Amino acid sequence: MQEKNIDDIWNKRPFIVSGPCSAETEEQVLQTAQQLSKINNINIFRAGIWKPRTRPGQFEGVGPTALEWLSKVKEYTGLLTTTEVATAKHIDDALKNNIDIIWIGARTTANPFSVQEIADSLKGIDIPVMIKNPINPDLDLWIGAVERIAKSGINKIALIHRGFSSYGNTKYRNAPMWHLAIEMKRRYPSLIFICDPSHICGKRETIQSIAQTSINLGYDGLMIETHISPDKALSDANQQITPSDLEKLLRNLIWRNENIDNEDLFNTIEKMRQQINHIDDELMGMLSIRMKIVDEIGQYKKQNDITILQTNRWNEILERAYKRCETLGLSKEFITKYFDAIHMESIHHQNKIMNS
Repeated sequence: MQEKNIDDIWNKRPFIVSGPCSAETEEQVLQTAQQLSKINNINIFRAGIWKPRTRPGQFEGVGPTALEWLSKVKEYTGLLTTTEVATAKHIDDALKNNIDIIWIGARTTANPFSVQEIADSLKGIDIPVMIKNPINPDLDLWIGAVERIAKSGINKIALIHRGFSSYGNTKYRNAPMWHLAIEMKRRYPSLIFICDPSHICGKRETIQSIAQTSINLGYDGLMIETHISPDKALSDANQQITPSDLEKLLRNLIWRNENIDNEDLFNTIEKMRQQINHIDDELMGMLSIRMKIVDEIGQYKKQNDITILQTNRWNEILERAYKRCETLGLSKEFITKYFDAIHMESIHHQNKIMNS
């Protein structure tokens, strides 16, 4: 089977990566890869060789032996291969077995020492690197990982959004926190940006919905975990799907373009964007006027030894906003975040006055 060219695949859209959470047996790996190789747009086969587990005693991967199975995947199917690395030894083993792409997992991204060890090991090596967001919602850690890998001389870098750990979260295994991912995409528009709905969802039933949301936001592709027998998987069984289910999922997705090629469509949208720009200018002007009144109130509070925080007044503002938002087509969640931001800025203004 002819091996695919890494440069061609790197520039292909959609950019689809799939395979089992863990390489468990040679038969499981090869059967999954053979089925995936028959699906359009899938050019990269993923499998975990070393699995960082939260607690000891859980399945922690087969180890270097499984790298030989990935070599056979490439030989038999032509698919490029990728696996997660967390140490210099992992990189050395992966390179000896001609792994095409490596990725840095969420737990590793959260540790600058580990990322730097990987970056040092990659100096002088030409291999694409995909970087998952850190397990905790800290954008600087993700940015730091990109900077360390880039400084090592790696030219092909991709970002993987796999969601963030959050206390009390029940809907998702890892909350998507789209605003953080969008900010990362804004800062690095030239990097490949893909979504890992498997780890965001934690259960296969909601993968398609999250995948479609990411596409709607302009992501370049997806990393989805597949297994020939998902329910029997040794790790992350609930979030893996069969290759045939993946094929159906991809077929039902609506892929969208970030660029607008149609001139009439562009002009129509541009007119509406200009309207938004004018409204934004008016909103900022009104907020500026609001803060000037806040400053005046702050002066009265200072002169009369009144606390900045007035709980009853704050509750009154929120209740008034909630009643209005129902008739204006605005969600209560949005209104809460919006007024929270205004409230904190108001407190900041008045605190400066109190301390002046």
